[in-house]
Amino acid sequence: MSVDAVESTLTIGYSIDIIREEARQLVYKGTISRQQPIYALCQYIPAREWVYAEHELERYDFLLRDCVGDLISSESWSND
Repeated sequence: MSVDAVESTLTIGYSIDIIREEARQLVYKGTISRQQPIYALCQYIPAREWVYAEHELERYDFLLRDCVGDLISSESWSND
């Protein structure tokens, strides 16, 4: 299996949608805040897999210093 095939297989586990959902859950639980940099997510993704999540974020033009709120800005709010 080529390096590209391995990387492609591993990045499937960290699609932008999965990263956004993980960030939403962490914000919802109060574990991280919307104002923290996206880099704060690396504490909750295994170190050996962070490089793939970081690659996916870069693919969508997110910088690690951007706020988590920018990443999850597409979240919807329900009326109480």
